[in-house]
Amino acid sequence: MKVYYNLSDFEALKNAVVTSGTFDGVHLGHQKILQILRETAQKTGGESVVLTFWPHPRVVVSKDSQDLKLLSTIDEKIELLEKQGVDHLLVIPFTREFSELSSEEYVKDILLKQIGTKKLVIGYDHRFGRNREGGFDYLKTNSELFGIEIEEIPRQEIENLTISSTKIRQSLMIGEVSSANELLGRKYSFTGIVVKGRQLGRTIGFPTANVQVSQFYKLIPANGVYAVRTFFRNQWHNGMMNIGTRPTVDGVGRTQEVNIFDFDDDIYGETVTVEIVDYIRPEQKFNGLEELKAQILADKKKSKEILNILK
Repeated sequence: MKVYYNLSDFEALKNAVVTSGTFDGVHLGHQKILQILRETAQKTGGESVVLTFWPHPRVVVSKDSQDLKLLSTIDEKIELLEKQGVDHLLVIPFTREFSELSSEEYVKDILLKQIGTKKLVIGYDHRFGRNREGGFDYLKTNSELFGIEIEEIPRQEIENLTISSTKIRQSLMIGEVSSANELLGRKYSFTGIVVKGRQLGRTIGFPTANVQVSQFYKLIPANGVYAVRTFFRNQWHNGMMNIGTRPTVDGVGRTQEVNIFDFDDDIYGETVTVEIVDYIRPEQKFNGLEELKAQILADKKKSKEILNILK
């Protein structure tokens, strides 16, 4: 897959089969759209092109952008789209100026002139242009004028797509990880740097890696204890994770602390990816470290049961 970060870097194709969207999470609904895109390109001898936008359009045009939480960073999105067999990915910088393009300007200047679009794969509720004025009906009505064929994604599939995007975020924010994973078609994950914490875990026999995620917009699931797999040094490791404020030890701020089973090396400063397999229990305050240690032992046993089932 070829990736372009500016329209000027993309040379118009002779037969571009195009779809566009934010593709946050690249979940099963998105994967269906991309399947149709690939199949359409193969049938017509064209090349598949995905247009996506960064930053997320809501960051530019909405007042509540600070509350926006996304399922994927731009790097994660690119990696996920590459796995879907897309030929070209164009990451369009979404600016206030870009948001002011009329629907006609968007079609003529972007889709036709810059991309060379011959066929567009979209749904009935697809919107584009200033104030989202353009849509499926507009394109259908003017298809001969623009010379673009429209491949419509059925209404039911689009409705399922909308529901699943919303449901994934809602599920993660209440700890329903298994439901989110099912809709994603994979385990939800995040990547961060291991930073030094208070190192209290070591004092009770459970050293943890405090994983700091730098992207403020990346969605971190609900507070609680989870069975996880962690990837670093080119290897996956089983473990468990606590997300929360560590009330038993008077923690300050929200953290993501991973106990990696059978591992006690120094990995401060290293990049790790945490894949969340399932939710175990909510975070709670215990009456001292001994009670906390007993619960952690029970959590470890439960985590191993969950992770062994997956083998």
